[in-house]
Amino acid sequence: MSEFIVPLENPKPDCERFIRAMMGEELPDKPPMIEYLVDATLMRPILTDMVGREWVDPQPGDRDSQAAYWDNFAEFWYRMGYDVVRLEIALGFPTNNLVTDDSAPGVDQQRAWADQHHGTIASWEDFETYPWPSLEAMDFFPLEYINDHLPGGMGLISCHAGGIYEHLSAVLSYEGLCLMLMDDPELVKAVCDRIGGLMEGFYRHILDLDNLIAVFPGDDMGFRTATLISPEHLKEFTVPWHQRFCRMTHDKGLPYFLHSCGNVEAIMDYLIDVVGIDGKHSYEDAIIPVAEMQRRYGDRIAILGGVDVDMLTRAEPDELRQYVRGILDECGPRGRYAVGSGNSIPSYIPLNNYLTMLDEALR
Repeated sequence: MSEFIVPLENPKPDCERFIRAMMGEELPDKPPMIEYLVDATLMRPILTDMVGREWVDPQPGDRDSQAAYWDNFAEFWYRMGYDVVRLEIALGFPTNNLVTDDSAPGVDQQRAWADQHHGTIASWEDFETYPWPSLEAMDFFPLEYINDHLPGGMGLISCHAGGIYEHLSAVLSYEGLCLMLMDDPELVKAVCDRIGGLMEGFYRHILDLDNLIAVFPGDDMGFRTATLISPEHLKEFTVPWHQRFCRMTHDKGLPYFLHSCGNVEAIMDYLIDVVGIDGKHSYEDAIIPVAEMQRRYGDRIAILGGVDVDMLTRAEPDELRQYVRGILDECGPRGRYAVGSGNSIPSYIPLNNYLTMLDEALR
């Protein structure tokens, strides 16, 4: 892998330049890089085999091992050429989950996802007995540690892991939410407001971190052809909470970026004009290629990422490099663009392909 520029020997991150570029205040000579999540399956070999650091798994209750893990985490973002470290943590909203082994070759871990048919709240009685998480019991150590130990020139981008819609649809289940919107919308509102209120307290805490430079939550509200529930229901129940979090962020003088998978075209103008988002992330070519998204909205918000995950997963490196170069050539000159995956870097993306994307961006 010696042909790759990354990991960098002497990175020169500039988080302030990153924000100026995203807000349209500066057109850099090349687009900065952004990523939503990178699976530790890819972080580990980069840090151990290419950087020469010792990998430490964090142990519950052991601050030393946790600190060592988060030091490695920050070093990864630094050495890969990013200007920012993005880290999200979350309150624990109990859900019914399905679990299976990760199918990525050579990966020994499990993946879990919310049961789409059976929620943990299906009635008002369930609502009253649900074990709601406590802000007082929330462990903010990862965010506070990263905030205090950032490499020079880097900034922290953070959020509550999982957005208001995602937690609502997980607690109720997707099927339960759809039925409840018709049968008992007051219960939907009660659950949504309880989740939103707790998340609001979470944001009050992290917005006081002195190295936070942007809030960048994820809230997957769409699928291939439309929003997961009607645009009207999103505007009634969940999107107003984004508007509240966005205003809190703007009050601190920081931008608010939004990751949302799927086709959310029906609410894009609302997200920009009413909610006030400063950037949008998560694209796939089968829905809208990132260059087309930038043509439509790039004069109003930053466009983040866009290297299709299917291409990252299955393309040969030379094909991927040409594809990334095409995106850079088209999106870079228009400004307010950061290059990265269209979604995230999961365990099944070949390491060589991830490095190829970064290498082409840095060149």
